[in-house]
Amino acid sequence: MKLTDSEWLVMNALWERQPATARQIAENLPDEVQWAYTTLKTVLSRLVEKKCIAEEKVGNTSQYTSILSQKKARKSAFSKLMDQAFDGAFGSMLHFLIDDQPLTEKQRAEILKILHEEEQKEE
Repeated sequence: MKLTDSEWLVMNALWERQPATARQIAENLPDEVQWAYTTLKTVLSRLVEKKCIAEEKVGNTSQYTSILSQKKARKSAFSKLMDQAFDGAFGSMLHFLIDDQPLTEKQRAEILKILHEEEQKEE
């Protein structure tokens, strides 16, 4: 599932608090986002069409809940980035990240801990 930058903003706001009305979602958007209400409603409509969120009428108000989980959205976005930027090669991505921004000892220890935990799961 490919989300636009605007859709990511709305989904992140909705994942923080749901169900939510459009006004509640607007309150959860970052401060620098100064959309007109109609702009937000357009983004919400696109997300409903994509089946990322569900819309339920409660009286005259629409309430929105996510159908697409944050984990699934992140996995899809990460896979797309890996394919586009690194030809799907995890090692290339990891080398790029380490070369671009050297790891601190704390970050290195955290990575080793995660790798160790994964090894234990496999045993």
